Amino acid sequence: MTARVLPLRRPNGLRLLDVCCGAGGLSMGYYLAGFDVTGVDINPQPNYPFPFIQADGLDYTAEHGHTFDLVHGSWPCERYARVTRWRGNPDSHPDLIGPGRDVMQATGRPWVIENVPEAPLRPDYLLCGTQFGLNVRRHRVFETSWGGGGDLVAPCWHRKDLLAFEHKGERAYADAMGCTWMTNLEARKAVPPAYTQWIAAQFLALEGRTAA
Repeated sequence: MTARVLPLRRPNGLRLLDVCCGAGGLSMGYYLAGFDVTGVDINPQPNYPFPFIQADGLDYTAEHGHTFDLVHGSWPCERYARVTRWRGNPDSHPDLIGPGRDVMQATGRPWVIENVPEAPLRPDYLLCGTQFGLNVRRHRVFETSWGGGGDLVAPCWHRKDLLAFEHKGERAYADAMGCTWMTNLEARKAVPPAYTQWIAAQFLALEGRTAA
């Protein structure tokens, strides 16, 4: 097996805990911003590119979240996602956003929650791949412990052929998002690293540090 080579970036000396990390799309954004990243997920993540711990996210955050400089949580979105309402029963999926927020706040550390626009989050930041020049339409809301504000990104630009591109295949979609290490299945729930690289820049600016 070929060893994975991570992109070069300037370390900022801070540690990031990514809870419910999946295959690591958002983890990569924090890494590119200079964080040393550790991922936690209840499911195995064989392609996760950073140190990984398989554990319950709520329990691990409660026990260890205070040892990190920033805690990110992508609590499961299925309960709120539109596709769940179309294809199944939202009530059959757990609601971890409230408990997740509580346990992150209890760490006393700065935190970020990411989820779909329909989720019950304060929309401090609403991001889409087209704002970063990506060939991807994927909206995600971020609620942060420091609130909104900061630098602004350009509005979404959903050109006519963008939706068609999304259905050309998950492999092409993963590549377009900058998640080239993922499998087709992992790409379904991935979020582009550009989102958290930008979120990290907002946090670092507030902290008076230099973003990578």
